[in-house]
Amino acid sequence: MQVERTTLPNVLLFTHECFEDHRGTYEELYNKIKFDEICNQYLGHTIEFLETNIAVSSRHVLRGLHGDNRTWKYVTCLKGKYFINVLCYDEESICYGQYESFVLSEQNKKQLLIPPKYGHGYVVMSEEAIFYYQQSCVYRGMKEQFTIRYNDSRFNMWWPIQTPILSKRDEIGHPIE
Repeated sequence: MQVERTTLPNVLLFTHECFEDHRGTYEELYNKIKFDEICNQYLGHTIEFLETNIAVSSRHVLRGLHGDNRTWKYVTCLKGKYFINVLCYDEESICYGQYESFVLSEQNKKQLLIPPKYGHGYVVMSEEAIFYYQQSCVYRGMKEQFTIRYNDSRFNMWWPIQTPILSKRDEIGHPIE
């Protein structure tokens, strides 16, 4: 497992290894011992994941930007390809409003560690993609999260698509009442 710092504090980019032979492939997506060592080295603490989720989406679906003040997320792409933006939404941070873009795919084996107070959103660039993520907190519903419109003028985010397919929540930019 390789790890790189990104331009955003505490956002780490991982690349996991893949073993391939005539039978197919084998990939280790998460190893608690290795992950804890890396987190201790880069963050000064470990992270325990309590929930694992999968989202399956079609081409041009854009999900997010979502986040909260307590949850670490460790995300990867099991199938397909997606473009993801990660935004610092911590008003007390000097990086507030800054974002970085990444491409995660089944080919590049990239994974992102996203801290609390960061929002992330992604758009599917393949016919279908499977977004796999672990969370350090149990999801308590969208009213416990912040939602930022993907095209919020405060952040001037670039996306590789003009007319994404959105949920009602993502279209209006806040949790639905």
